[in-house]
Amino acid sequence: MPYCETDERAKNMPIEITCVAPTRSGIGEGAVWDVGDQRLWWVDIPNGLIHRYDPERGTNETFEFGEPVGCIARREKGGLVVAAKSGFWFFDPDTGERQHIADPEAHLPESRFNDGGTDPQGRFWAGTMKDMGNPEPCSRFYRLDPDLTVTEGMGGIWTTNGLAFSPDGGRMYVSDSNPQVRRIWSCAYDAKSGTPGALETFFDTRQVAGRPDGGTVDADGCYWQAGMDGWCLYRLSPEGEVLQTVDLPVEKPTKPMFGGRNLDVLYVTSLGLTVTEREAQPEAGSLFAITGLGVKGVPQARFQG
Repeated sequence: MPYCETDERAKNMPIEITCVAPTRSGIGEGAVWDVGDQRLWWVDIPNGLIHRYDPERGTNETFEFGEPVGCIARREKGGLVVAAKSGFWFFDPDTGERQHIADPEAHLPESRFNDGGTDPQGRFWAGTMKDMGNPEPCSRFYRLDPDLTVTEGMGGIWTTNGLAFSPDGGRMYVSDSNPQVRRIWSCAYDAKSGTPGALETFFDTRQVAGRPDGGTVDADGCYWQAGMDGWCLYRLSPEGEVLQTVDLPVEKPTKPMFGGRNLDVLYVTSLGLTVTEREAQPEAGSLFAITGLGVKGVPQARFQG
């Protein structure tokens, strides 16, 4: 696939993009690689499906959760922690057992959880969005601690997205995908208490194609942004400079996540399209694997509760 880049280490390395799970999901999202089981977990939000991709076997298992699922993380005690339409849950995909934890937005029936993940200490962060009616900046991030306490985080957001942490855990990234905002923020992060500092603009995506969707960081501290509607991914330096653009075969990538035994494969989920639109993008909604980038990711912590 065509691409341009300025990172010296990535020059002359052939980039290959492969569709590894042709699911054509409604909204493929929430990709997280677990170094313990060597699997990529991801979701189909509106269809309430949780996927487990095994690159060694080339298989993609699917589990029904029963309601829209925004994001997930592996749990140290087994199974998953899930942020869904009705709040936080524990879920064992192999048995189907579900255990409800809390619903911090039970008073907002038009909202659901969207993007999220764990911080390096194993706390689970997840953000909400208004999913029905007219969009409003009424959403926020929440932190689920290992003792199952829920704490409100940043609010006043239209569409929560882009959650990621720097390799040392001292910086937090979030974004708002709404077309009126299109911004990625960063802030200092107190790893001991799990408290974020004041948000600062990290990157305004109006200067590039594609709104900010899911994000992740690599071992060099660079932030990878899925360019929703832009047919590409961006690698941004810690200072917010575009270092690399990777063009994709789908218009709406949603979430990048490094995986593989060496954390050097970048997996990307995507959003599905209508039957008519899919004629030009037959793999929209599927899972892709990108190799040859010349960079590695960082391990994602399991939820410690």
